Amino acid sequence: MPQLTVVTRQGEERTVEGEVGLSVMEVIRDNGFDELLALCGGCCSCATCHVHVDPAFADKLPAMSEDEDDLLDSSATRDATSRLSCQIQFTSALNGLKVRIAEED
Repeated sequence: MPQLTVVTRQGEERTVEGEVGLSVMEVIRDNGFDELLALCGGCCSCATCHVHVDPAFADKLPAMSEDEDDLLDSSATRDATSRLSCQIQFTSALNGLKVRIAEED
């Protein structure tokens, strides 16, 4: 299984295995990271699954949709590496992906 490295808000880093086909949000949630709220359950309607993605993986990610972009605009901590983890499908091409859970807005 491909691996995902998650950095918590406290700076703790943990590498977990993720099932291909799940979203990055689901991989994070299924591995016990409770600080990623994902209140809408992955429907791209709340931005509570905001993460900062390692720039080395930017070219491997799907393009950001207009809805995702609009939701991220509401975040005070948005930057060039911001994505909604529910909108990133976890694939074997993303093996080694590193994300940092964004501060809560």
